[in-house]
This record gives sequence, structure tokens and C-alpha cells, in this order.
Amino acid sequence: MGSTLVAFVVLGAASLLLHSSKATEYEVGDNTGWQAPSDTSFYSTWASGKTFTVGDTLKFTFSTGSHDVATVSQSDYDNCNQASQNNVVTNGPATITLNATGNQYYFCTFSDHCTRGQKLAITVAASSTPSPPSPPGTPPTTPSSSPPPPPSPPPPPSASSSLVATFASVFMSIAISFMYYF
Repeated sequence: MGSTLVAFVVLGAASLLLHSSKATEYEVGDNTGWQAPSDTSFYSTWASGKTFTVGDTLKFTFSTGSHDVATVSQSDYDNCNQASQNNVVTNGPATITLNATGNQYYFCTFSDHCTRGQKLAITVAASSTPSPPSPPGTPPTTPSSSPPPPPSPPPPPSASSSLVATFASVFMSIAISFMYYF
């Protein structure tokens, strides 16, 4: 019976590992969090060297009522245009999932926080899932004058599919144990 329990635990753990997400959660500003920094380049320095991909999340840690985070256009970002911002998260901490490729812009709409450097610009790349190999005999593609449209983001993993995989693993474990003992 002990080996059955071990097999059950191993298969369950393997199932969970196979279905874990490769997305990364970034704590914006690390230990500093989301606040008006003393250095206006603080958040651009923080973002440099990081590779953001579709499916990753940005966690903006701030106190509700002291800061917020707005998702804005490049023009509004460049000019710290706080007027008419309608995509603002006011409750901290705020978690934003990166669901599209390209440049993304954020800032705090409180007072002069944006002009003091509480703003973040990042570039989001497609997820790092490798593409399947071309079939044998397929000629290599040559670059065209216009780039192809960006791929659509992958669908988020489903909790139900993970649950189904876990149940399948449990069922297989039980079936193997019965075959071993009978």
C-alpha cells in the first residue's frame, strides 16, 4: 500500500508541474513598489534588461488613496496627460496581466507624480513558446517588405483542463496500483 501512495503522490506532483504556467509576475519597482521616486528614471531603469511577454503580470504595490495606476497611450505617457483617463485602477495593490504585444504605458494620475517619474513604459513580446518545425521539403521563408501581423496571444490556461489532467493522473495511479496488486 505504501508504494501505491508514493506513486499517487509522484503522479499528482508531475501533473501539477506539467500544467504550471510559465508566466512571470513582476513586482514593479521591486522593494520600492509603485510610488513617486526621487529619480525620474527609476522605473525605466527598473524595466531595462527585463523581457516582458504576453501572459506575464505586473504587480503595482501602492496604498489605496495615495497612488493609482492608469494604462495610457504613448502620447498621454509622454505628456503626463492625466485628463480623461478612464482605465485607472485605484485600489492597491493592482495586478495587470500583459495580454498584447507591443509597447505598454502606465502612470500614476495623482498630482505631479507622473512628472516626478512615477511612470512605466515597457515592450511586451510574444510568449516564448517555441514554434513547431517546418515539414521536410518546405522551402525557407524569405522576408517580405511588410512584416506579418503579430500572432494573437495564447488563451489563458483553463482551470478545468488542469483539473481534468489531475483526475486523469489519479485514475491512472489507481489503475496501476490495482494491476500491481491483483
